[in-house]
Amino acid sequence: MAFHRSSVLLRKAISRRTAALSSSYNYSLRDSSNCSDLGRWYSSSGSESKEGGTTTMPAAGYHVGGGPSYMRGAVFWEKNKPLTFEDFQMPRPKANEVLIKTKACGVCHSDLHVMKGELPFASPCVVGHEITGEVVEHGPHTDSKTIERFAVGSQVVGAFIMPCGSCFYCSKGQDDLCEPFFAYNRAKGTLYDGETRLFLRNSGKPVYMYSMGGLAEYCVVPANGLTILPKSLPYTESAILGCAVFTAYGAMAHAAEVRPGDAVAVIGIGGVGSSCLQIARAFGASEIIAVDVQDEKLQKAKIFGATHAINALKEDAVAKIREITGGRGVDVAVEALGRPQTFSQCVQSVRDGGKAVMIGLTLSGAKGEIDINHLVRRQIKVIGSYGGRARQDLPKLVKLAERGIFNLEAAVSRKVKFEEVGQAYKDLDDGNIVGRAVVEIM
Repeated sequence: MAFHRSSVLLRKAISRRTAALSSSYNYSLRDSSNCSDLGRWYSSSGSESKEGGTTTMPAAGYHVGGGPSYMRGAVFWEKNKPLTFEDFQMPRPKANEVLIKTKACGVCHSDLHVMKGELPFASPCVVGHEITGEVVEHGPHTDSKTIERFAVGSQVVGAFIMPCGSCFYCSKGQDDLCEPFFAYNRAKGTLYDGETRLFLRNSGKPVYMYSMGGLAEYCVVPANGLTILPKSLPYTESAILGCAVFTAYGAMAHAAEVRPGDAVAVIGIGGVGSSCLQIARAFGASEIIAVDVQDEKLQKAKIFGATHAINALKEDAVAKIREITGGRGVDVAVEALGRPQTFSQCVQSVRDGGKAVMIGLTLSGAKGEIDINHLVRRQIKVIGSYGGRARQDLPKLVKLAERGIFNLEAAVSRKVKFEEVGQAYKDLDDGNIVGRAVVEIM
């Protein structure tokens, strides 16, 4: 592989015995029928073998900037089982990829869906997908503009949708629909050559990547998924720009197309929902209605820009939204929870000709009901939105935060140590995190 050929120093640093053993660890994750193939790895005795006709050298002995040869990462093994901390070989970036020393990583419901088996994803894997960090290395054959833009030592923030930059959708500026991202990362847990960058230290066995696999001391990110983080912004709070804020911006700017004076309702005031409130305020929405079932979240929603708050356990949310808007409904309703009941509330809350935007992920296969006649007769628009567009939007979000228009400090409600990440996900599952928790890895 390219990184094996590129470093004379690496070849000298690894003994013949290590090189011989490394041939047994070649593994290409090109086939989505990976469960049976990966199972052979985890039941093998470590005897030497070759697969696919190529060899992969592990990064044992490779020192990043004189630093460690190995790193730690939090591994998800199987449904409803706790994360474990494992030692990994140092990840190696390939062309137009960047190796990042991870400083912080957000705790997101999408990871939790994977860990609970509600969203299908390959395992074992490293989750975590909203990160900040420091540039450590560029992959071989990376173009000069990328190297110049992301110089070693630069502070960066990464988006969870990491666009390839050249597929049909990326060429149209629709980074959020990038074909390789969904075909390889979301479908197979790899980067866009069909291979992971994560290998266990002792065995060399592969581990999949959810986005960049941010719950690790180092991670590999395609350069198109990164933007520079100014030194005026802190690593920890800025991590949420890559998913919570990024997802909210994609929904409000591209799907909803919020305009000044619009009435907006946000259903589900977690990390993403509270970010939607802030973005709606930044876009000049006149009425911003927060809907949740926890008074603590609704009280904090007012800090983020909500003009009204509705507890859906105590009031009929749809009726209350219509009352607030003079009987019409809102111009835009956003569902940020991912449940059939709130899906229905979202559609029923919009005015004639309004937009219902769905951003909450749910149990795989779950469906929401729609009154088709009402949809047709009243020109209701139901739109899905997965995230923002990294190359266009991430720099804009950094500027919003830098100018104080988006309040990062208020949005991050808890900071946890790397070793406490398991408890953070448990608290998220129990509904005990108001806003966003961020893991400090630095």
